[in-house]
Amino acid sequence: MHAHPLHRNLIQLPRAALCASRSIAVENGQSKIGERRLFLGKHPSYPNKKLHRRLLLEFMGFIPSILYALPTVAAPMFEMKEPEVTRTLKLADGVRVQEIVEGEGAEAHDGDLVEVNYVCRRSNGYFVHSTVDQFSGESMPIVLLLDENQIIKGLKEILIGMKVGGKRRGLIPPSVGYINESLKPIPDEFGPRRSLLSHTNEPLIFEVQLLKVL
Repeated sequence: MHAHPLHRNLIQLPRAALCASRSIAVENGQSKIGERRLFLGKHPSYPNKKLHRRLLLEFMGFIPSILYALPTVAAPMFEMKEPEVTRTLKLADGVRVQEIVEGEGAEAHDGDLVEVNYVCRRSNGYFVHSTVDQFSGESMPIVLLLDENQIIKGLKEILIGMKVGGKRRGLIPPSVGYINESLKPIPDEFGPRRSLLSHTNEPLIFEVQLLKVL
């Protein structure tokens, strides 16, 4: 990987400065050599290599401040926008539901078989699992039966009343979450499954999109 020209120039400054002192010494004679020796004489315990390294580190210390002062040099910062919430509900068992997009298709009812995409996060926002690949955007929707013996109760409550094309976000307390390991949705892969089950005793956030009512 090539260093940014600004970085490269800054990193080469200590060496260039020392080389410049040598060239001046050649042009102007012993007076400048004596001046350089006087400068080095202030630090008799530092060999040249250590002095070069110290100067290099001192100059590198300016790089963060320069990047701060010149934001065009730094990597761009993308603004993260929260989706607009059209409605918020708090259910009796503690589930909090936010309506993000109201669908226009068929409505999901208790006992229906539905196809959904979802993202599961911890309450602090940390990613746990999703049916949508974070990098490629490819989705692998899952089919769920809206029965609390089959899926976690909190997610069932989020899905009931949704219409196809709709999106909701819900905060699910542990008491209506993964009270046993057989409840869906749960990843088939060992790593994501283990990650999810390690957070079953804390509130989880599900963002769901209803794709079909089957």
